[in-house]
Amino acid sequence: MAMAIRIHEHGGPDKMVWEEVAVGEPGPGEVKLKQTVCGLNYIDVYHRTGLYPMELPGAIGMEAAAIVEAVGEGVDAFQVGDRVAYAAPPVGAYATERIMPWHRLVKLPDAISDEQAGAMMLQGMTVEYLIRRTYPVKAGDTVLFHAAAGGVGLIACQWLKQIGATVIGTVGSEEKAELAKAHGCDHTVLYNHEDVAKRVHDLTDGRGVPVVYDAVGKDTVDASLDSLSPRGLFVSFGNASGPIENFNLGVLAQKGSLYLTRPTLMTYTAERADLVDSATALFDAVAKGLKIEVNQRYALKDAAQAHRDLEARKTTGSTILLPA
Repeated sequence: MAMAIRIHEHGGPDKMVWEEVAVGEPGPGEVKLKQTVCGLNYIDVYHRTGLYPMELPGAIGMEAAAIVEAVGEGVDAFQVGDRVAYAAPPVGAYATERIMPWHRLVKLPDAISDEQAGAMMLQGMTVEYLIRRTYPVKAGDTVLFHAAAGGVGLIACQWLKQIGATVIGTVGSEEKAELAKAHGCDHTVLYNHEDVAKRVHDLTDGRGVPVVYDAVGKDTVDASLDSLSPRGLFVSFGNASGPIENFNLGVLAQKGSLYLTRPTLMTYTAERADLVDSATALFDAVAKGLKIEVNQRYALKDAAQAHRDLEARKTTGSTILLPA
């Protein structure tokens, strides 16, 4: 029997249960995986709490590196023994084995380790669509990126520097400021002690920035909007501090005819061609020197503690869960 972290009701980390699951064999268009590394992401918290509804009982998790154990009828793209990774539905990555639709998987290059892949696919492809497609950042642009010392933030700082952008990043401590700077962040702002928008305007000679990337949510929405230049784009791609509710669209007009988007990785990788292109761009960025920092490792059975640490903002960089 395989093992998985499952929840039977929404709630805190205590609702996560390590239990046996029956996996079975892959059907048409499916692949059976033996998982080697599972990723930890904030979307897992949203599924656990019910902010993003899911069918219960069920396993959570969106990302893993794995080895193909069996392929179902009609699957030609993969064979037994292939190293693969994914960051996509169906939810259920917190497991030692599982079934996945073949078209949601990508093959791993030899140069990418299982730990790198398990830590970077969701965060790295998120950065890819944010800075290459949601707002295509150009050399010379200055951008504001919240939570610059987090998993997504550290990847973004490095990738933005590859492009030639100037990065202003918000962080929660001096230690996280040093970490962000070591990964390419040009200017850090301690959001707990400084006026973020004022610092942004000081650093840009009063112009503001053309784009703000914000996965924090309700605690930073005002600072994000006030940091933008006229006709700037507010990219809200997460809710770490809670969802933005009762938003008044008139504020966008008052603050400079601003744009607002709430994108998701699932939309940007819904087509297989887009998924493969996104993963390939990520692999290329790693080949050019982008480093994936795995700063925390937990046994998969201890995923509840990983969630506690993530929500307490005790983690930096990427975190992985090890099935064995």
